[in-house]
Amino acid sequence: MVLNPSTDSILIVDDNPTNLSVLKLALNATNFSVRMAANGEKAIEQVYRNAPALILLDVDMPVMDGFEACRRLKSDPVTSHIPIIFMTALADTKNKVKGLSLGAVDYITKPFEQEEILARVKVQLHIRQLTLNLQHINETLERQVAERTASLQNTQLQLVQSEKMATLGNLVAGVAHEINNPIGFLKGSVNNAEDYVKDLLNYVQCLQENDPQLAPKVRDYAQEIDLEFLTEDLPKLISSMKGALRRIEDISTSLRTFSRADTSQKVACDLHEGIDSTLLILKYRLKANDKRPAIEVIKEYAKLPPVKCFLGQLNQVFMNIIANAIDALDAASVERTFAEIKAEPQKIIISTKVSTEGSMVIIRIKNNGPAIPESIKARIFDHLFTTKGVGKGTGLGLAIARQIVEETHSGRLSCHSIFGEGTEFVIEIPCCN
Repeated sequence: MVLNPSTDSILIVDDNPTNLSVLKLALNATNFSVRMAANGEKAIEQVYRNAPALILLDVDMPVMDGFEACRRLKSDPVTSHIPIIFMTALADTKNKVKGLSLGAVDYITKPFEQEEILARVKVQLHIRQLTLNLQHINETLERQVAERTASLQNTQLQLVQSEKMATLGNLVAGVAHEINNPIGFLKGSVNNAEDYVKDLLNYVQCLQENDPQLAPKVRDYAQEIDLEFLTEDLPKLISSMKGALRRIEDISTSLRTFSRADTSQKVACDLHEGIDSTLLILKYRLKANDKRPAIEVIKEYAKLPPVKCFLGQLNQVFMNIIANAIDALDAASVERTFAEIKAEPQKIIISTKVSTEGSMVIIRIKNNGPAIPESIKARIFDHLFTTKGVGKGTGLGLAIARQIVEETHSGRLSCHSIFGEGTEFVIEIPCCN
């Protein structure tokens, strides 16, 4: 992935014209498209007119300060995804924690350092672009898999399963491969930067220890840039950047886990890794939208032994069941207001355990949506049966899931749905198979 600054609009919010000019000059020099606002109220108006890729937000402003502007933007699902970097002369931990707790992704302390501004902005835009790419690929995956499955409805069920997983696996594996390229570059760059920073800080310390009678101009400049704070904060910043890179590496690993190609023989696998990678693929569907708050996922994992299985196929089972749960909760949200759903959150609960006799691993995937009517529940595993509209469901997902669990893995897949309690799918897989 290559960042194209000219396509990324950045909104700078500051009541100080000098600060606005300094920031605009620095960002324009790197070909970023820059817009400006003098207070939080005007900034929010601009965001709703034309959402920026990133917001640089001053804390201390008249009319509406930065904290309140951030709170409003993050509380609205329409604008909550926009990354916010706070700009403040308040360097105390309390204000930093407050800003981050409101949803900001980073902060810049005044007076500004141009290199620091550009570095932090570029890192956040890189992360944002990677997230957008993942979301786009996820949407493409869902559409392509649905199209492919629909075209094969009249073929054998096993052929549908193989083609669907091959297409999905190749696409997701390709995404993971593409992510690895910028990750490798950033990781090497950050490691080098860390070494350079250590050398520079050691040089400064050596200079102070061996030449205590520094020129007044040197001492004044050290005080002006708050050298003590920079010395303490810069390694923390590098550490935070390395943490963000580790998070992206984890995402890439999860994508590869989900898309793994099964061998001709079953392999001992960690089923939790398969579930987690599936949740990652579906993460964008779990987020809040204009119709409902985010769907809460609760994981109640017990310690499981490695299970011999075709993990790629079981991932398809997890995908079908969890995606169906999201569909059911989305359909139910039409009948309720946003506030009503927020008061009684929609949930998907995933629990795992080993059976009492120790022969089976049991995975329960439950949602608190409406119950399935008995007349429909009796047919949900039937080939080509679906309650979804034309083009939205193929009637193959649960039929394939049952075949994978019961025929391929000698397990059992069942469904329990009770009015007022929701719907639960139970997957049972032999520990030694």
